Amino acid sequence: MTAVPPPVLRPRRSCLAVPGSNPRFLEKAQGLPADLVFLDLEDAVAPSAKEEARRLVVAALNEGDWSGRTRAVRVNDWTTHWTYRDVIAVVEGAGARLDCLVLPKVQSAEQIVALDLLLTQIERAVGLEAGRIGIEAQVENARGLLEVEAIAAASPRLETLVFGPADFMASIAMRTLVVGEQPPGYPADAYHHILMRILLAARAHGLQAIDGPYLQIRNPDGFREVAGRSAALGFDGKWVLHPDQIEAANEIFAPSQADYDHAELILDAYAHALSAAGGARGAVMLGEEMIDEASRKMALVVAGQGRAAGLTRTSAFTPPAR
Repeated sequence: MTAVPPPVLRPRRSCLAVPGSNPRFLEKAQGLPADLVFLDLEDAVAPSAKEEARRLVVAALNEGDWSGRTRAVRVNDWTTHWTYRDVIAVVEGAGARLDCLVLPKVQSAEQIVALDLLLTQIERAVGLEAGRIGIEAQVENARGLLEVEAIAAASPRLETLVFGPADFMASIAMRTLVVGEQPPGYPADAYHHILMRILLAARAHGLQAIDGPYLQIRNPDGFREVAGRSAALGFDGKWVLHPDQIEAANEIFAPSQADYDHAELILDAYAHALSAAGGARGAVMLGEEMIDEASRKMALVVAGQGRAAGLTRTSAFTPPAR
């Protein structure tokens, strides 16, 4: 299969985690500038509070103002006894106000297929458009990483692969307790292979790739360093655990104004070059830079990211005199 550039899907530069059992946090999140907010029924909710959290999440989706944000809910993983009730309660109760479900600890394509089938049955039963609700798959252990290519191809609902660092680090016995930081004594980037496997699987199937959270919420420099690493590779965004991390994520995972302007100029210049007015050429100079079809593909990615981030052009293309 030929790898394709990431589609322009829902913006996910910042993906804010909100405990589904905390009414105050559920209300506060509605006013924060995160691209995506996911209401959590999994790790952030104690076992004794799961049922009440479902009720609170449904009420927050139906009654809250989530304008301008992608609305998601993280259910519990398939190895627990909570998953099917999570899905039924949330989709039957607030499916029309829900964009995606996040499935944690995904270890096989079959787990995505099972969620897809359950979602389809519920959508049809309650009169929702079948297939509208997307799925985000969270890769959190060694088996999930080994199966990531099959997971990425498992369902047309799948929009995103998400790295879950804490559980992953535990699954491979990485020698550090600081989530997202390099293990002491390791001379290189311990996460590079992991992140690249997830990114390549995502891109091969037209999905977005999202980096997981950085738990030291009082360490903004550390957050920027870790986020910058995955952004440089090509990741589309990062989970954030605190409002103070949102602005940094939105900045880091959007192109700079200069890069966005340059990408739009490349697209305009190449389109002009291909036209009759431009001589129907397959390559052309833009200033001191030779651009061609490969340049256009690269520019499409950056321009799409800039548009999704709400950037506007500050420079216009002027066709060269012939």
